[in-house]
Amino acid sequence: MQTIVVTEFLSLDGVMEAPNEWNMPYVDETLGSDIQSELDRATGLLYGRTTFDAMAGAWPKRSGPTADRFNDLPKFVVSSTLRETTWTPTTILSGGTSSVRELKARGEGRLLVWGSRQLVQTIAVASLVDEYVLYVHPLVLGKGARLFPDGRREKLELVDTKTYARGVVALRYGPRAT
Repeated sequence: MQTIVVTEFLSLDGVMEAPNEWNMPYVDETLGSDIQSELDRATGLLYGRTTFDAMAGAWPKRSGPTADRFNDLPKFVVSSTLRETTWTPTTILSGGTSSVRELKARGEGRLLVWGSRQLVQTIAVASLVDEYVLYVHPLVLGKGARLFPDGRREKLELVDTKTYARGVVALRYGPRAT
């Protein structure tokens, strides 16, 4: 069975929206290396439609180790409207959580979810997330889309932490056994 790992950049108040507008001043060499390691351990990338479109618009035009990894990894996009894509290799999953459940059951490996807030919220409710890697940045944005919606309760267990020189804290959580 594959492991689904949600990896997100967050502000202290839980905002994940548009991290490209606020996270770069906090990314140092060590954090960049750890993010690359997460990507290198992945066997596939799982996206919602909106994040997939943004990534597909950016990464195929880039080169280097990170771009090569994004471009080479198998990508899975959950969408009821997408019919085709030029960013390969990509598989379109049109069956919602049932498609994600089937994908998770196939083979071994680590499927990374980056961004994809609506997808994360949906698969979390379906108990399909095995691990959260949250890079919490030392700033409060005051508004924006949050990873966990109001009213959502989920018990998690802290697995590991790491603090970076510019104040980012990586928090690795797994579901708490009930």
